[in-house]
Amino acid sequence: MEQTTVAFLGPAASFSHQAAVEFFGSSAELSPRVSFADAFAAVQQGEADYAIIPCENSTNGSVVQTLDLLADPNDTYKDVEVCGVHYLRVHHCLLARRSVITSQRDYGSVTKLYTHPQAWGQCEGFLGIHFRGIERQDVSSTSKAGELVSKEETERSAAIASRFAAEFHGLDVLEENIEDKADNTTRFLVLRNMKSERTGLQFFGGLNSRRVQGLSPSASAARKTLISFMVRQNTPGALAEALLIFKSHGMNLTSINSRPSQKKNWQYVFLVECQTANSVGDKSAAVEILHDLQSVTETCRHLGTWSE
Repeated sequence: MEQTTVAFLGPAASFSHQAAVEFFGSSAELSPRVSFADAFAAVQQGEADYAIIPCENSTNGSVVQTLDLLADPNDTYKDVEVCGVHYLRVHHCLLARRSVITSQRDYGSVTKLYTHPQAWGQCEGFLGIHFRGIERQDVSSTSKAGELVSKEETERSAAIASRFAAEFHGLDVLEENIEDKADNTTRFLVLRNMKSERTGLQFFGGLNSRRVQGLSPSASAARKTLISFMVRQNTPGALAEALLIFKSHGMNLTSINSRPSQKKNWQYVFLVECQTANSVGDKSAAVEILHDLQSVTETCRHLGTWSE
């Protein structure tokens, strides 16, 4: 059996890396990608069997880079679909090089902080108490913050990142669980290429020919479907009419997002996530919804069905 390859948003030791390890296990070949688009492209072009991508955080909301790629107005990723989901409890830590801080919680010597923009908003309480007025430097990921701090030799800086990143970069954990909310969680979507010979023969929303850790649905698991569509601009009630189709098929809308269509100003692609009231969804329901949407939208597309 060939090794499963998984693309994740890099660099190594990012929360996406941690999510990939938790979801796929240690036997998968994990490949860091420099951007969200590169991870999507890896699946579309067959360079990876799967990708695992952050979609939303319980504190900061949706990750717009992922939504833009799912909206996909130019059909760049037309064969990419969602086939699974993983919830990662996000615990932020304050990290520094060894001996930068000489005593516990003596943070006065720290002159700069590094982290990903979303992490600032998740740790405002801690930062407001200990680091008010200290320079904040945005970086591409929390792991990158740890990497930068580990390589600095003169500046007394610190990073907000995970314990996973601390161990990877050889940093001290000065403070654990500095996030404002103890239940701070990021939801990751697992992507595959629906036409791939390695992943395309699976049953809808799960794995059949190859069991991958975390993707085998149980009979009682909730089944969700993601559908995108673009309504006809300047048509009164067009969005309401489209949303009523989901109701007519017994679907509960669990999430609605919109992203610019990139085709006309002020026209949007809507991304609707839904599940049936009895938590049992399948491909036929999505097919019926798409059939009805075609009569009231300019474009519509099924983006995947999976087990929660």
